[in-house]
Amino acid sequence: MNKRQNIVTMKGNPITLLGNEIKVGDNAPDFTVVDNDLNPFVFSSEPASVKIISVVPSLDTSVCEFQTTHFNETASELGDVKIITISVDLPFAQKRFCVGKGIDKVKVYSDYKDLSFGLNYGFVIEELRLLARGIVVIDKNNKVTYVEYVKEATDHPNYDKAIEEARKLI
Repeated sequence: MNKRQNIVTMKGNPITLLGNEIKVGDNAPDFTVVDNDLNPFVFSSEPASVKIISVVPSLDTSVCEFQTTHFNETASELGDVKIITISVDLPFAQKRFCVGKGIDKVKVYSDYKDLSFGLNYGFVIEELRLLARGIVVIDKNNKVTYVEYVKEATDHPNYDKAIEEARKLI
């Protein structure tokens, strides 16, 4: 298993990311996560479309909440772009969050079970078994066109840049 250090920090302390670092131009790896009703979601089963994958450590933090609600609000402006949020929060907590915050345009999935997404995309924080914050944009041909591993886990990602990249693909 790949380990990468000094890529991301949390509150100024270096953390270790596990998995394969994804890069622009890579084929988007397949993964299986769980929806809010405990049903498996297999990424490769998705029809061809532009996708934004919003990666958050936990929906129960202010930055993660903002990131998810921001993409939910932006979704209607992006038309056919599918927006997916992934964390390792339990599906029950994700469902409660989505209902409470009116998240209805973004699909929220949990990687708690196997860390399939986290390891295939290189977002697993070894020390915490959480996902690092980031964004991945994927085109209709399943190629990665934008990726951001947020350098300080408590900072916001570059929402505008990710949305700009997704708009170029529509």
